[in-house]
Amino acid sequence: MTVGFVMLVHTALNRAEQVARHWAEQGCPVVIHVDKRVATSSYQPFVESLSDLDNVMFSKRHACEWGTWSLVAASQDASELMLDRFTDVQHVYLTSGSCLPLRPVADLKAYLAARPNTNFIESVTTEDVPWTVGGLDSERFTLRFPFSWKKHRRLFDGYVRLQRRLKFKRKVPKNVVPHLGSQWWCLSRETLSSILNDPNRHNYDTYFKRVWIPDESYYQSLVRLYSTDIESRSLTLSKFDYQGKPHIFYDDHLQLLRRSDCFVARKIWPRADRIYDTFLNTTHNPMQGAEPNPGKIDRIFSKAVDRRVNGREGLYMQSRMPHAGKERGKTCAPYSVFEGFSDLFEGFDDWLSRSVGARVHGHLFAPEGAQFAGGQHVFAGALSDNPTLRDYNACGFLTSLIWNTRGERQSFSFGPRDNQEISWLIAMDPNAQISVISGAWAVTLFRSNMDFASVRAEAARLQRIEAEHLEILRSKHVKARIRIWTMADFIESRTELLQTIIDEIGPRNLRRLSETPRLRDLTGFTQFLQDLKNKGMSPYLVGDFPTTSESNLPQRESKRPYLIK
Repeated sequence: MTVGFVMLVHTALNRAEQVARHWAEQGCPVVIHVDKRVATSSYQPFVESLSDLDNVMFSKRHACEWGTWSLVAASQDASELMLDRFTDVQHVYLTSGSCLPLRPVADLKAYLAARPNTNFIESVTTEDVPWTVGGLDSERFTLRFPFSWKKHRRLFDGYVRLQRRLKFKRKVPKNVVPHLGSQWWCLSRETLSSILNDPNRHNYDTYFKRVWIPDESYYQSLVRLYSTDIESRSLTLSKFDYQGKPHIFYDDHLQLLRRSDCFVARKIWPRADRIYDTFLNTTHNPMQGAEPNPGKIDRIFSKAVDRRVNGREGLYMQSRMPHAGKERGKTCAPYSVFEGFSDLFEGFDDWLSRSVGARVHGHLFAPEGAQFAGGQHVFAGALSDNPTLRDYNACGFLTSLIWNTRGERQSFSFGPRDNQEISWLIAMDPNAQISVISGAWAVTLFRSNMDFASVRAEAARLQRIEAEHLEILRSKHVKARIRIWTMADFIESRTELLQTIIDEIGPRNLRRLSETPRLRDLTGFTQFLQDLKNKGMSPYLVGDFPTTSESNLPQRESKRPYLIK
């Protein structure tokens, strides 16, 4: 039993030859598809360079173009050849010519042998993906796209506008639920054979030929018809920038790639000699035994994206020239907003009140009504806790509360379940100090007694709301003091971060915390997140949560507080 590699190659054939030889000499069959647009003068020497290897074959060539069916057709033909000629292959791993193995082949074989029926493919419903760029998510499955986005952009955009105007919608094939995900997957032989040999394949192929970017939805959608053993993640490290373009790894990314623990990385610069020499060295490769976890370097990429998009204070460039509004202050005094803290910690409001001596409210904008400190129904300035009165002018409610309590600092909790009307107000208010633990709402869902279908739907809803809120908080117009952590990052350094927040609220009373709020029981939370992923919902706002160990989390009970159906 072994793993076979399907390679889609269109450039840097010398590097593709090195990688294919590396895999083949380690006992892994390789089937290569070379773009038909590659000249024969380059294609033939490439074929001859690998002719000494019996387990390397070349599939029927297609002229491939980004975002079109040709990429799926190329992978189909190559996969069929792989399954037909190499009967000992139990997993098929799709890669590109710019991919590079980061770990020993034996390590990958052992990993897959321990999971013989598992399909590693990112497969998330259209409502839950954060990476779609260009304004098309569900519409890519219901509209037609006969024109190339790259070659005929005006025709592409015009035809999309026409279909929207006419309210045209294609019918999705029966039993197919559209999913999206990374193009790079690793499927079991049984699942891949089921997809390629399905009696209804012609109907599926006909439908997906008119889907936009089908290589990111064809296998990702159909895999759900043939297998329930799905790990909704890719074993390939593939990163994209805020514009949806793939990151390219250079020699100075060597240590970063080592930290990922992934089996394969994409996209490697063809001239990155140091990286190729290091990872294709079969005599020494220290990356063995670890669970693949591309999320380990997400925070580094997040910082890079933040620097790229927002720049540094005082350093301007034409593409991000600020257009700050000129308005008077939003409120009259400093106040603090805590998002996710009451979900993550027990008794957080009482602890904060003792620590800083401020007036600490609960969720002032909760659906059931304002949760004033001390359980009061009417607060300063005759403000009522009635949600109808409050929501008549939510921004006015907050500014009135700050005005009527000036001289006493106010703090309150906020989250995706609350009225979001105040998001822009607090974001653009220099008096606001906003601390956010993104994804912490998942803890409350994890501890609920709802059935898992309801939990998954609510998680998707809350994540969409919080994602929109975080987009506002990261706007170039923001004037508030904002700190945003993923839940995973905050738990890792919670004591230091809580100390930092307290110091900012009461700088005149600087002191070390004598106590910290108690973290809620998170036993089984890691599996809960994976269950959400496996059901097609990616809780990306939670952050890089541990995938193999919960030793640093409080543990009391092992049973799941939610029910999977």
